[in-house]
Amino acid sequence: MASELVSRVFGVVDAGDATTFSRFFTERGRMVFANGEPMFGAEQIEAGVRGFFGTIKALRHTVKNEWLVGAETIVELTVEYDRLDGKTVTIPVVSIWRVDDRGLIDDYRVFFDLAPVYA
Repeated sequence: MASELVSRVFGVVDAGDATTFSRFFTERGRMVFANGEPMFGAEQIEAGVRGFFGTIKALRHTVKNEWLVGAETIVELTVEYDRLDGKTVTIPVVSIWRVDDRGLIDDYRVFFDLAPVYA
């Protein structure tokens, strides 16, 4: 069973809501998506996530494992991507984030190989 924050984060992402997703972050929060350049702050994160959403039809996260270590959350998932060409691919993903004292994310990293999504 996923924690409340994990469920909320991936629920918002699966809904394609880049604006609400960006509100999980601190003012200077940082996000690194796969091998992309870091995005800083809610505005950049929202724009980057919205841009990614524009390259796929939909996505669905399934949490396999979750570890909470102090302020750090590590989540192992499978993510099903509906591609623009009508095909669906499922890939393994690991997301790691750290929250501040207010429970807002200040560092978020997503590790996965995006190649199957665009192959």
